Amino acid sequence: MDSWLQILVLVACITPAVVQGRVRNYTFNVVMKNTTRLCSSKPIVTVNGMFPGPTLYAREDDTVLVRVSNRVKYNVTIHWHGIRQLRSGWADGPAYITQCPIQPGQSYVYNFTITGQRGTLLWHAHILWLRATLHGAIVILPKRGVPYPFPKPHKEVVVVLGEWWKSDTEAVIKQAIKSGLAPNVSDAHTINGHPGPISNCPSQGGFTLPVESGKRYMLRIVNAALNEELFFKIAGHQLTIVEVDATYVKPFKTDTIVIAPGQTTNALISADQSSGKYLVAASPFMDSPITVDNVTATATLHYSGTLAATSTTLTKTPPQNATAVANNFINSLRSLNSKIYPAKVPLTVDHNLLFTVGLGINPCPSCKAGNGSRVVASMNNVTFVMPTTALLQAHFFNISGVFTSDFPGNPPTTFNYTGSPPTNLRTTSGTKVYRLRYNSTVQLVLQDTGIIAPENHPIHLHGFNFFAVGKGLGNYNPKVDQKNFNLVDPVERNTIGVPSGGWVAIRFRADNPGTILVYRLFSFTLQSIL
Repeated sequence: MDSWLQILVLVACITPAVVQGRVRNYTFNVVMKNTTRLCSSKPIVTVNGMFPGPTLYAREDDTVLVRVSNRVKYNVTIHWHGIRQLRSGWADGPAYITQCPIQPGQSYVYNFTITGQRGTLLWHAHILWLRATLHGAIVILPKRGVPYPFPKPHKEVVVVLGEWWKSDTEAVIKQAIKSGLAPNVSDAHTINGHPGPISNCPSQGGFTLPVESGKRYMLRIVNAALNEELFFKIAGHQLTIVEVDATYVKPFKTDTIVIAPGQTTNALISADQSSGKYLVAASPFMDSPITVDNVTATATLHYSGTLAATSTTLTKTPPQNATAVANNFINSLRSLNSKIYPAKVPLTVDHNLLFTVGLGINPCPSCKAGNGSRVVASMNNVTFVMPTTALLQAHFFNISGVFTSDFPGNPPTTFNYTGSPPTNLRTTSGTKVYRLRYNSTVQLVLQDTGIIAPENHPIHLHGFNFFAVGKGLGNYNPKVDQKNFNLVDPVERNTIGVPSGGWVAIRFRADNPGTILVYRLFSFTLQSIL
């Protein structure tokens, strides 16, 4: 058998691993639902008519079967964001990568077993811009009899952060592709599907979180926004962070978290006030000259027995460019690294990779608004071309001509990545992959570039967790920066933000034969395959 871990699963990957656990069955009917937000209505794509969609509950070692029936006019796939998909690569969900889309009127059953994971993750559509409304939380409880490594909460509450466009989101992205320019930003942020009262629609209500004085609660916070990193805080209360991306961390207290698209954070909150109403706020974080939706979403933490007419205690949100606030949170994250939950950081490296992450400008004769050019995303100057045959299918059935194995492990041209951009901003295009040997160790440095503008980039690794061993501003210098890597208790994640004008280094072991899709979660999604 070929010893290389190629882009797709081996024969053994077809059937999920057999473990002891119950089978949980879910039915996801993808349907249109007329929904009113910001004092206007529009039909949106939903699961079971819900926005956000239903929370999927399971325990570690459970097998999950989700029957997705497509009853809308769009092709659909669902990605189980953060699930390792050990030996179940067919169920990962990215369209034309691990599966062909579910066509209108058709159904597909996702079948996967949750192995070695517990915590909060999310699911979302993985085609077009459907994930703007087609998303929800995944809650993985520990095995029965296994306690949390922190005080047990009185109650757990899922909090899904998102975005809302008054326009049809599919029309928004189609117009952007046609024009060659960036898509319009959203009109509001949401907390559990509701923006809360805003100036041009003060009458709309928001989400209410009821609490009882003296009780402890755990918030399972999910950023399902399409484009933006968000600050989250609650007036008059501290948050104790105990988990990110379904991995336990050393607990620490903060009044503000920052959370990128695709990331999750579990936070304990003590209802330590006697009564009252307190503002919950989600506001954007962007420390680059990039246009974002600057509308703060609001909700209310409401103590039992407090009258509805009671005034709400407010909080001041961080400035949009509050890099110091964001870094304070990010730098506080450390793996729990206990005997039960060790941090298995690779100490040696077999593949040492550097991927530049940024933008480029390619010719587009039909893009009149872009003066004959189109803004594109790239990694190592390669803009990913979505195939029409799923890569997993192409590999399994030995279909040639779908992809090539020549994705560069380092930038083809070296330049001052965070300084003045090169004269030629064109990228190459292709469906390219990089091969990894099974069980090899990988260090991947993700480097932002200043082409067009520096920007933070949320990056997600399908099928794997990784350790964030280092980060910094400017250009990565292996001779200097690697000396400062944290190889003892770095935070373990599946999604990470590459800082504006900087870099982040991650390490992982390639122990999951199958598709490893590395992609940016912002609107101009870029993809590279390992």
